[in-house]
Amino acid sequence: MAQALDIDRWNLECEFNNTDHRTDLNGVDRLIVRRGQPFSISLYLRSGIYQPGDSSLDFVAETGPQPSEQYGTRASFGLSANIDTSRWSATVTSPPGDMVALSVCSAPDAPIGRYTLTLGQSGQIEFVLLFNPWCPGDAVYMDNEQSLAEYVLSQDGIIFRGSYKYPISTPWNFGQFESGILEICLRILDMNPKCLKNPGKDCSGRRNPIYVSRVLSAMVNCNDDKGVLLGKWTDGYEGGVSPMFWRGSVEILRNWDTQACQPVRYGQCWVFAAVACSISRALGIPCRVVTNYLSAHDNNSDLVIERYINENGELIQSREMIWNYHCWVENWMTRPDLKSDFNGWQASDPTPQEKSEGVYCCGPIPVKAIKEGELAFKYDAPFVFAEVNADVITIMKKKDGNTSKVTSTTVVGQKISTKSVGSDTREDITHLYKYPEGSDEEREAFKKANHQNKLLQQQENEGLHITIKVSSDMRKGCDFDVFAVVTNNTQSEKKCRLVFGSCAMSYNGFLGKNCGFKDLLNVELSPGEERRVPLRLNYSKYGVLLTEDNLIRLAVLLMDYSTQETTLAVRNIVLDNPEIKVRILGEPKENRKLAAEITLKNPLPEPLENCCFSIEGANLTAGLVISERLLGSSVGPGEDAKVKMYFTPTHSGLRKLVVDFDSNKLCHVKGYRNVIIGK
Repeated sequence: MAQALDIDRWNLECEFNNTDHRTDLNGVDRLIVRRGQPFSISLYLRSGIYQPGDSSLDFVAETGPQPSEQYGTRASFGLSANIDTSRWSATVTSPPGDMVALSVCSAPDAPIGRYTLTLGQSGQIEFVLLFNPWCPGDAVYMDNEQSLAEYVLSQDGIIFRGSYKYPISTPWNFGQFESGILEICLRILDMNPKCLKNPGKDCSGRRNPIYVSRVLSAMVNCNDDKGVLLGKWTDGYEGGVSPMFWRGSVEILRNWDTQACQPVRYGQCWVFAAVACSISRALGIPCRVVTNYLSAHDNNSDLVIERYINENGELIQSREMIWNYHCWVENWMTRPDLKSDFNGWQASDPTPQEKSEGVYCCGPIPVKAIKEGELAFKYDAPFVFAEVNADVITIMKKKDGNTSKVTSTTVVGQKISTKSVGSDTREDITHLYKYPEGSDEEREAFKKANHQNKLLQQQENEGLHITIKVSSDMRKGCDFDVFAVVTNNTQSEKKCRLVFGSCAMSYNGFLGKNCGFKDLLNVELSPGEERRVPLRLNYSKYGVLLTEDNLIRLAVLLMDYSTQETTLAVRNIVLDNPEIKVRILGEPKENRKLAAEITLKNPLPEPLENCCFSIEGANLTAGLVISERLLGSSVGPGEDAKVKMYFTPTHSGLRKLVVDFDSNKLCHVKGYRNVIIGK
């Protein structure tokens, strides 16, 4: 009969294993491995030696508070001749002797999380098991090294904001491997209501990335649970900080963890999405943040946004909105619950907008299902389909209570964007969500989705045409002109009323006060004539009205006296913040103090007070935010705000130093510098 090994002590070979499993950036002081991939343990025997065939060792791997073989949260196995990467297995890789080199492999569909592994009668070891996108047997397998470097291992990125005519890159520090972040991500899973209600079943569900990403979509917001972030879109940010304050996810996750799982105040869509991306990457699910410009919020699933305006072309607020942009995440995984064509990127949205199965969460839904109009697929296909495809109907409410339909050309779902793999440029992924406009495939998708409105649309009457043109130089602090361009494409003289208005707006469509207004009662146009009508926007007026989004909504309403038809053109413009310049002083090397000279020129015609620069970067600032105030001095118009800041990089490679500038008049201007750290 085989003799049980008498084990004295062991070495978990954390540095070797964590490096081999690409988890070493979490540190090498404990064992963190990925599923479906062997790891090594060295055993030192108290007595006897290991003899093949004569020695035995039994293993039990367990996760969660109620481990059971039925739930897949407990596995018993012994030594075998070879490793079997399709299930829990172990083998000896060393010759007979008093040191035994073990190779242990977890099942590629084992639940992720904290594990104990019992070694016969000799003791227990502890380790953390993560998803493994490098393992062909794992549901999150991704067969491209450059994509894995970006979507799993990269700790920083770019999120696109601004407007679809002018996308703006915002740097973000995901920081998923910073000290303590993995523990916090596992705690988020443990705090989810499904786990609190039935921990055994929840831990079993953690084998499935569909389940995990749906849980994360609910837990990043705090609307039904002890989630991470509280959203706020109106009326100031008392009791917390503006969502624009954040430069990365690390501070948010740590604040949630240290404040007894109280929600961090405040987030908006890009913050929710960025935090979800950090957690997904930390757990091993490939993830990216995407931005949908002119994103529809359809709350009654009819795929139509009804937009009401008054007789000045000003929007009347309603629950159904068009957001200037909206961010969500995509996670990469197979969908064994659907047909195999729907593997790959799955959209998931942690921003609390509508309830799904009674909870504020959304997705995961295959991006391909949105493109094909498969609205019965799980989860939440109609809501996401509407975000990129809803039809917009504009209705004018008149003072006498009557309403009339207004011709308008707003198309939702523009320039869907994400950061390119391996560079900071924008990748346009609109084609993954929708077929080319007017194509047969688009009609097929609309038929499947029963999108009647879009199917019935005829080419709008091209009689009177209006567009809004802008000048290239729209910087915050300047006065500038915008233009309504009216063209008479008919054979007859036209007499019209033209109302040209502008107002500050926030990115989710809420409107502020008027920044400039013109009402021309008598615009005459001969056949074929084009007329440009300028509207001057003065900083003295718009400066105090702008939100931190720097957005102004321009609207032109044209009323044809002869036909009584009304046409509306809308354009959201985003004003440029000044550039932050970052100069690195000295040669960047691992574990050597480095200085950065950071400069911002004041573009405003008034002084800046209370100026403060903040920096953070994964493996650059030791997981901390470093801040420097300009003491006592104001920065006059055209003058430079300048500081020298110090930090010590901890790892070599390409890293992103994220910079934030804040003051009384310029709030949370973002910048960054890529730094290559040498060994």
